[in-house]
Amino acid sequence: MENRILKLTEILNESENIVFFGGAGVSTASNIPDFRSSTGIFSKKLNRNISPEQAVSHSFLIQHPDEFYDFYKKNLIYPDAKPNDCHYALAKLEEMGKLKAVVTQNIDGLHQMAGSKVVYELHGSVHRNYCQNCYKKFDASYVLEAEGEPICDACGGKVRPDVVLYEEGLDQNVINNAINAISAADTLIVGGTSLVVYPAAGLLYYFRGKNLVLINKSATSADNSADLLIQDDIASVMKLAVEAMEE
Repeated sequence: MENRILKLTEILNESENIVFFGGAGVSTASNIPDFRSSTGIFSKKLNRNISPEQAVSHSFLIQHPDEFYDFYKKNLIYPDAKPNDCHYALAKLEEMGKLKAVVTQNIDGLHQMAGSKVVYELHGSVHRNYCQNCYKKFDASYVLEAEGEPICDACGGKVRPDVVLYEEGLDQNVINNAINAISAADTLIVGGTSLVVYPAAGLLYYFRGKNLVLINKSATSADNSADLLIQDDIASVMKLAVEAMEE
């Protein structure tokens, strides 16, 4: 393990254009559960005969808005969550001029809270909500405090989260920015993701740089392609590697 940390530190020191691509495992150290492990959100069963995937789908929002928001508020918004060592390590790399972008599948906003400036949120953010009629913007607390479906205080329209639900497509501008960043990177660090969610996982195919680093507790489909594979907790790995750069 120590040798792999030293190798990661060496790669970070030598790189000038790093991009980080992360998933739910990045935020588990912030007490936000992941989605696809045996104890994750999407392994839970609801009281009614639907899956959690259906509960956060576009059609469920339209057909059963009160039940959608009940599930959404209980399982996808974590107002007390704070950034962990991985988030802070990435913000430090950006501050050093090494990291050029974070591409994340997470919707928790913790990268920005830690200080990262260039963050491409593939699946949106719980911190952004908008009226579907007049497009007034609302924060997460407005949704949390609403009873049932949140209603716009300006026009009475329906407020929805700026989050990509099941059955909805990703924002093309965000995808393009992510592709451009990954295509230009000399090092791509992939962490905390099972690489089973597409089209997000397909972004790895755009990497043409020197070092593909994969940090994940469980095996992924890209393990054999990695120049450096570390199967450990990403928060501790990134913290140790970035701290070693400054010694």
